[in-house]
Amino acid sequence: FVFKLTATKQQDHFFQAAYLEERDAWVRDIKKAINCLDGGQRFARKSTRKSIRLPETINLSALYISMKDPDTGIKELKLEKDKKVFNHCFTGTCVIDWLVSSNSIRNRKEGLLLASSLLSEGYLQPAGDTSKAAAEGLSDTPFLDLSDAYYYFPDSGFFCEGYSSDDDVVLKEEFRGTIVKQGCLLKQ
Repeated sequence: FVFKLTATKQQDHFFQAAYLEERDAWVRDIKKAINCLDGGQRFARKSTRKSIRLPETINLSALYISMKDPDTGIKELKLEKDKKVFNHCFTGTCVIDWLVSSNSIRNRKEGLLLASSLLSEGYLQPAGDTSKAAAEGLSDTPFLDLSDAYYYFPDSGFFCEGYSSDDDVVLKEEFRGTIVKQGCLLKQ
């Protein structure tokens, strides 16, 4: 899961992700930054809290821990769509329902904002074509409140099996534990 980035001064930088989807997300984000800079625009990654004005009382990390609680959190399921089986995941509707029932939000519209924040900060990951397309900006919101939009926790052990393209294949290797760092820069 390593990719190389060559700077203008012919310096090579190697990046290593923990899994395939993380690598692809990094590549996609770096391409967006390059296109922005090539277009003459100033590029700066803004935190979700500032870009969608989350209240200071919302702690995304604490919310994520609550969502993962085995007794009261979001239940991870085995879901099937388009001849693919998604293990250790849940639907967008489940996330919004959980946020409403836990009194984290007042309505589903607020839930979409909060879930989009969790998604853009890496606490949730898209699984499947529908949710991936929305996360890449092909929808009105990055997060979808739909029963056929699948998501997973990054450290949940998610894997997909079935008929899929090389881009969608995730090895049947389970990733468990706590996120220590989202990524590392390796220099050769």
